[in-house]
Amino acid sequence: MTTRWPDLLPSHDRFGYRPITQRPDYVWPNGARLAVYLGFNIEHFAFGDGLGACIGPASPQPDVLNHGWREYGNRVGAWRCLELFDTLALPTGALINTALYDHCPELVAACVARGDELIGHGHSNAERQGALDEEHERALLLRCRERMLRESGQAPAGWLSPWISESAVTPDLLRETGYGYTLNWCHDDQPVRMRTRGGGSIWSVPYPQELNDIPMIVGRLMDAKDFSAMVVDNFDEMLEQSRAQPLVMGLALHPYIVGQPYRLRHLRTALSHLARARDRGEIWFTTPGAIAGHMTQLAAERPEDDFG
Repeated sequence: MTTRWPDLLPSHDRFGYRPITQRPDYVWPNGARLAVYLGFNIEHFAFGDGLGACIGPASPQPDVLNHGWREYGNRVGAWRCLELFDTLALPTGALINTALYDHCPELVAACVARGDELIGHGHSNAERQGALDEEHERALLLRCRERMLRESGQAPAGWLSPWISESAVTPDLLRETGYGYTLNWCHDDQPVRMRTRGGGSIWSVPYPQELNDIPMIVGRLMDAKDFSAMVVDNFDEMLEQSRAQPLVMGLALHPYIVGQPYRLRHLRTALSHLARARDRGEIWFTTPGAIAGHMTQLAAERPEDDFG
């Protein structure tokens, strides 16, 4: 009996393998070598049905414990986070469910008023995008894009699927419905150009699954002070590594987690560390859309370089 794949393994064919030590060199705006952004996930969940992170064992629906814990983020936690971001003058990439426009439009409006980038994040995190057929997935992408433009005056340039759930054609559909980048892939520390059908492409901007409060705090039960220390350690190491290559560091935050007061206290310490580095001119503190835009300009100016 032979192995299932005696030769080549199945591949996504979106990009090839290229070690980070063998990439074109470039700089971010202001000559920075490290780009840093906050991915601020603001989400809404169906009551009595669907998916959602849990602070305790799931109960028969309606699961008021876990639903109420997540709703704390929209009612309290997000507002405390925005106050902190304002204090440190930090922009965010706000990843929003369009269900927020029905539930708490004031919260989305506050992000718009700050000048934050709005990034598509599905209609609700109570369901997975990858379970949809192509027709319905395309409709979801278009519906979210059109509603964000109508309600907030800005069409999203980027997308993060709810639960990072993709179908086999998600990158193709993103390109075809007007999105310029995806945050779904956590495979690199630099933006990578992904191939799409019909000869197109879309940028993959690094989005963290380690520097992310859900897998670390909820999944691995990490203490708030240890999460804060991890952010600082990750930043300091990447700043040193960026002497050799331009890099991207994202920090993924959910207000029902880091917006809890005792966690926010430690997040304040970590973000203050990043803000001081920004003030010294050591980094480019930015948004995912600005990163993708810079790469698009760079690729146009340097067509001979392969950023895939």
